[in-house]
Amino acid sequence: MTTGVLLLHGSSGTPDLDRVRILEAEGYDVVAPKWFDETISEIPLESFPLDELAACNDRLVVMGVSRGAEAALLLGTVDPRIDAVIAISPSAYVWPWNHGGRQTSAWTWKGEPLPFVPFDPSWQPDDDPPSFTGWYRQSLRTYGANAEAARIPAERFAGELLLIAGGDDQVWPSVDFAEEIAETRDDLPTRTVTVAAAGHRPLFPGEQPKSGGQRMARGGSDQADRELGAFAWRDVLRAC
Repeated sequence: MTTGVLLLHGSSGTPDLDRVRILEAEGYDVVAPKWFDETISEIPLESFPLDELAACNDRLVVMGVSRGAEAALLLGTVDPRIDAVIAISPSAYVWPWNHGGRQTSAWTWKGEPLPFVPFDPSWQPDDDPPSFTGWYRQSLRTYGANAEAARIPAERFAGELLLIAGGDDQVWPSVDFAEEIAETRDDLPTRTVTVAAAGHRPLFPGEQPKSGGQRMARGGSDQADRELGAFAWRDVLRAC
């Protein structure tokens, strides 16, 4: 039995070739597309290359980190071919792209933009480099009426769901989001793996610390991020 893995990077915009390497070493067929050019705005969920993986493999897994985890979770709700989703530093909601004060949904499905929680334009960071967890929490408070429509309906995904999050994530509150997602799943196969001191970028065994992307605080430390990655790796292999 063969497993195809669709590996989705986050908002850095760079495919994670280090992660491709360690997954391929385990025998998985990995596709890691560069899934956006400059903006994460109204990207069709249909544009992700699942067909080629499904045509060549018995099982289909989608693994994503951060914005890529947002996409992975959404794909699980719309494509019944997916057997497992591995969401690293996930969100429980759809978020927009903010350009010059104009906010657009990050995703579309069948030509329609998905509902999102708007960003609160009054929020300002109070640290340097900025942590954005407060922005997400404040936006959910300000636009609570939008939250249910923008919530990712992970309970529609019948396959295995693995959620991996660091308690010191300074990008968005991924542990809170992971717990919200897990609560909606009832008896569906779901596992949540967290380490309190880890940040936004867990490191699996054999990976090097990530760089690149927007200047911001991401939390954690090499040691804690490696601890989370090592702890979660056994579950990654089970899910794949």
